[in-house]
Amino acid sequence: PKTGLPISTYFSAVKLRWLLDNVEEVRRAVEEDRAMFGTVDSWIIWCLSGNTDGGVHITDVSNASRTLLFNIHTLDWDLELCRYFDVPMDILPKVRSSSEIYGCMKSSSLSGVPISGCLGDQSAALVGQMCFKEGHAKNTYGTGCFLLRNTGSKPVKSEHGLLTTVAYQLGRDQPACYALEGSVAIAGAVVRWLKDNMGIVKSTAEIEKLAAAAGSSYGCYFVPAFSGLYAPYWEPSARGIICGLTQFTNKNHLAFAALEAVCFQTREILDAMNQDSGVPLDQLWVDGGMTSNRLLMQLQADILCIPVVRPTMAESTALGVAMAAGAAEGVNVWDLTTDHLPQVVSETFVPQINPNESEFRFSRWKKAVQKAMNWETIEPASLSNGLEKKMKGPPWGVLPSPPPNRADP
Repeated sequence: PKTGLPISTYFSAVKLRWLLDNVEEVRRAVEEDRAMFGTVDSWIIWCLSGNTDGGVHITDVSNASRTLLFNIHTLDWDLELCRYFDVPMDILPKVRSSSEIYGCMKSSSLSGVPISGCLGDQSAALVGQMCFKEGHAKNTYGTGCFLLRNTGSKPVKSEHGLLTTVAYQLGRDQPACYALEGSVAIAGAVVRWLKDNMGIVKSTAEIEKLAAAAGSSYGCYFVPAFSGLYAPYWEPSARGIICGLTQFTNKNHLAFAALEAVCFQTREILDAMNQDSGVPLDQLWVDGGMTSNRLLMQLQADILCIPVVRPTMAESTALGVAMAAGAAEGVNVWDLTTDHLPQVVSETFVPQINPNESEFRFSRWKKAVQKAMNWETIEPASLSNGLEKKMKGPPWGVLPSPPPNRADP
């Protein structure tokens, strides 16, 4: 109720608690008042504003709301939550709005330039898509998928597995705006898996050609729960499966099923948002690298049964934080009030299949998801001790670390 989040290793407080419990250098530094803690934005701003020479230790409301230590109602660190995780409040950054001057660049050719915008990744995309009205929603297709819906000046508690988060606060004297968020762990990463792990495609662009050649998955369904399932299930025991295979199935069908998987996961989150808000979404704004795949965008419109709107400039995250920085008091490069927003050039994908067909395919997907559930579980104690002693490798239910990806730098 305080944070809008479930307890999960996805969020910062649990990571910090682990460091304090397991890394002696960190624990000693905290005890000796030599440590500060923050999210990535805090580190960047601290470095840019001078580091140990007067660096500013701050974060904004959108990033703070993803730590499990922040009260999204009072817009400040919560004493009870900090005590629960046993985190000293004095190591946390000061919380500021998303659009104000925090300090200035300390060195390089940008010395003296104000640092005036700070937003969490998905909040920045919401601003970049200009989803400033209650009910507007956007989906960012990157390594994962993140769907945010603007819920206005009051947080909406989710009853269907979504997160309640602070979307942005555009000025220290402005009210905070809240959002419902659904996170999909694997989106663009499934294409990378097909390329790097399976060798089915040679480049990420090739998947669109393979999928288009198939035109359908022909009953093949792919649930890429490589690291469990996020919203709306929050089920860490799930694992990836490919089902519905026949002798007819080939790599083209698998490519199509992978793209459909991204769309089905988005559909699950959108359905949860519609139930939480009580008002069905009539169109979805999209951004991110995967939106260059036209087949994916058409599949998304077909599976959602609503139009999908893609701006010509897909990097909405970078645009959103630039908008916040330029609108800050004292910078005033532009105005983000509704009357002054520019017209965004975009392309709209409209559904092209019968809604009944869409519902049938989605129901089969949900059947596949159930098959993926509860896969990675501890084996029952009925295993004979002799068999357990013969087993080599990690304990039951514990996965070994994967080998390093040699394609990574």
